[in-house]
Amino acid sequence: MKFESFLKSIVKIENLPLPGETSQFKMSPPYRADLIKMQAERIKKARNSAVMALFYPNNEGETCIILILRKTYKGVHSAQVGFPGGKLEKNETNKQAALRETEEEIGVKQNTITVLRALTQMYIPPSNFNVKPFIGYVEKTPNFIKQETEVEALLEVKLKDFLNKNALTTKTVSMANGLKVSVPAYGLKNHLVWGATAMMLSEVKDLLKASFK
Repeated sequence: MKFESFLKSIVKIENLPLPGETSQFKMSPPYRADLIKMQAERIKKARNSAVMALFYPNNEGETCIILILRKTYKGVHSAQVGFPGGKLEKNETNKQAALRETEEEIGVKQNTITVLRALTQMYIPPSNFNVKPFIGYVEKTPNFIKQETEVEALLEVKLKDFLNKNALTTKTVSMANGLKVSVPAYGLKNHLVWGATAMMLSEVKDLLKASFK
């Protein structure tokens, strides 16, 4: 989709009802509900973070969304694909954190980003974070600069590829008890996107499709 057409459609997003958990659930790992039940006490001490689903035109004027491949490290989100974003700093709002982290991780200046709206908050059991996603855009092709300490690669995904039903697939993950479980995923840019990011992408997808009607 050409970015000009995209901009004309997404103005509707602000007034559309959020698809919410119904949309997120489509891409939820089958064991998610059990994890949340097991962590009822831990959830009370969950930290807050925010991420940005950022759209932009590429050099050909096609609408794209940017994802990041995180560095390999000793942590639960090592080498996973996600949105730019991170935890809130002291006295910071969710929106401020999403904008700041986006600039820090991928080099897009905060004052160039138009934030359309907040999406549905979700809880991530492995890291004990509440995550608030936002959807936004920049009008010109960004000069991306990845944060070398945290970001392994930037993944430019064309909107048409993300919306393509063939992007839906599955991934086999290993549980702590040794069992292997099949989870829903998106196949994007030769990477499998699953878990929390896939769930948030599902809401983005349904919201966009509603705005295109």
